[in-house]
Amino acid sequence: MLTSLSWVCWIFPKSVFAQQLGSGLKGLGIGAIGLDWSSISSYLGSPLASPWFATANVAAGFIFVMYVLTPICYWLDIFKAKTFPIFSDGMYTSNGQVYNISSIIDSNFHLDIDAYEQQGHLYLSTFFAVTYGVGFAALSATVMHVLLFHGREIWEQSKSSFKDQKMDIHTRLMSKYNQVPEWWFWCILVANITLTIFACEYYNEQLQLPWWGVILACVIAFFFTLPIGIITAITNQVTSLLGVGHASITQKINQLYEIT
Repeated sequence: MLTSLSWVCWIFPKSVFAQQLGSGLKGLGIGAIGLDWSSISSYLGSPLASPWFATANVAAGFIFVMYVLTPICYWLDIFKAKTFPIFSDGMYTSNGQVYNISSIIDSNFHLDIDAYEQQGHLYLSTFFAVTYGVGFAALSATVMHVLLFHGREIWEQSKSSFKDQKMDIHTRLMSKYNQVPEWWFWCILVANITLTIFACEYYNEQLQLPWWGVILACVIAFFFTLPIGIITAITNQVTSLLGVGHASITQKINQLYEIT
């Protein structure tokens, strides 16, 4: 199915520079015309469900990262950027060859340090590295933004939640129904964490996640739920590292499992 037209690549089919600029698959996609709604809204989600300021903010950030920051890093050859594709989710060796993942993983799905040292360090494309850096920065910015602009409101709401509040019409209507006991949720939470820790300890060779890793994951999730939830409610945009490279991470994990 034809999803886009990269006319720049058609005009200069043998030019590497033109492919880097115009290709919608391995380049910056300049001039590419999207014919599929999923490709048009891929960086934003549905623009119909987001407020204008959020759409404009995402568009400005996309243009800056894609058409300003990434080309500068690439053509200035920062960290040997020109050795690798400008836009790719692949993993590469220092000389630009595709990284042989199977050579550094043993039969138990463990990292072989000696083999890794022999194979050499792993490198990412410029765009992939930049987007991961932006992803980490966005998480930090999310926390600081919520603290600065909504911190007082969160504090006031937290204090008022322990006091009796006047019920609005919706609360009065819902009060006719029996509430689910709160201890149900606590039991489900404890049971899930307990089973997860048990699975990680019992299948430690396969999962390779210690018990404290499960606790740390729960703490991180608890810490980021409120700030990310507030930003999502206001802008319809989810701030996370998964948004940066979810498909790429999934692809690499699948490759590793296929190897083993």
